[in-house]
Amino acid sequence: MFAAACAAGAINSVAGGGTLVTFPTLIWLGLPENAANATSTAALWPGSLGSMWGYRRELADADRRLFALVVPSLLGGMLGAVLLQLTPNDTFKQLVPFLILFATGLFMAQDALQRRFNLTAAHEARSHWLSWTMLFQFGVAVYGGYFGAGIGILMLAALSLMGHTDIHRMNAVKNLLATCINCLAGLYFLFFSDLVVRQDALIMAVGAIVGGIGGAGLARRLGRQAVRKIVIAIGFFAALDQMRRLWF
Repeated sequence: MFAAACAAGAINSVAGGGTLVTFPTLIWLGLPENAANATSTAALWPGSLGSMWGYRRELADADRRLFALVVPSLLGGMLGAVLLQLTPNDTFKQLVPFLILFATGLFMAQDALQRRFNLTAAHEARSHWLSWTMLFQFGVAVYGGYFGAGIGILMLAALSLMGHTDIHRMNAVKNLLATCINCLAGLYFLFFSDLVVRQDALIMAVGAIVGGIGGAGLARRLGRQAVRKIVIAIGFFAALDQMRRLWF
């Protein structure tokens, strides 16, 4: 669990998709699907704080208007967490393979999405896009509070649509918003549900912080493409394993 959380913290720092490592790990260790999801969410948000610290210079230089996206991130994350608690485990179990495949597909399409929507015209003239981005961010946050995997990719695509091109500043903003989403969702799971396995979450939280602060350097040394291939392989393997459990 600690190793999986370290890897997830590093992956979330540089790319997003760390849930595709921790969520299957907890299922393979015997947790029910909705408990694995809630425990993963509660455990990973401290790692997002570490990632934010790692990108603190870039965050200080980011477009100040983007901090308005914190509001829909908090509200949507809470709503998604409530929806997960209201979903019976048997129902959520049926959804899991498709959620993992969706998140893995998003991860695979990240570069193509950024090339497609990477608008180079000056984004200062596009302030009206912020309101649409806030609505989009609310939807991303609801999905993030409910499941979580792939939200970083969706947020990077939205920032590209606004005309932002500096990937490091975009990653800094993405880590801030992911922290907001996962913080409220994780706190809700911890204090208002019985889904979180607290001892597992504590072990993984420490690992996620270590990975978010220091593991990003290792991920960068491995190379972005190597990290992407590892995450995609884990995602497809986890989806196939869930299908096997459900139908065979």
